[in-house]
Amino acid sequence: MRLAAEKARAAAALAPDGLILAGDTVVGVGRRILPKAEDEATARACLSLLSGRRHRVFSAIALLGPDGHLREALSETIVRFKRLSDAEIDAYIAGGEWHGKAGGYAIQGSAEGFCDWLSGSHSGVVGLPLFETRRLLRAAGVALA
Repeated sequence: MRLAAEKARAAAALAPDGLILAGDTVVGVGRRILPKAEDEATARACLSLLSGRRHRVFSAIALLGPDGHLREALSETIVRFKRLSDAEIDAYIAGGEWHGKAGGYAIQGSAEGFCDWLSGSHSGVVGLPLFETRRLLRAAGVALA
């Protein structure tokens, strides 16, 4: 959550009278935190590691008010991928959705077809946990429908 809070504080200078919402997402498998994939080799390694396994997706958000009050929330979701064939990994890599994504995949794209099971927040895996975001906004006095 520290990174989300740091992002919110850094953006506060841009909108000193507004609310600043920031977030970040990481994927953990076993005792490892996977990187954001910046190259094909990293994306391939992440997908190979996730293949046929459960992993956790943590999305932290921070809301900074104009008064300096910081509100934070964390979404944790467990995702299980089906066993991926080399051809499926190759096709996903070729599509480019993995670039810059935590754990080398974007569940809002074709990687949703890899998801065998999910417990938690689908929007948290996408990167903005909507339930937690709405809760923080309401706590800050924002009227929501």
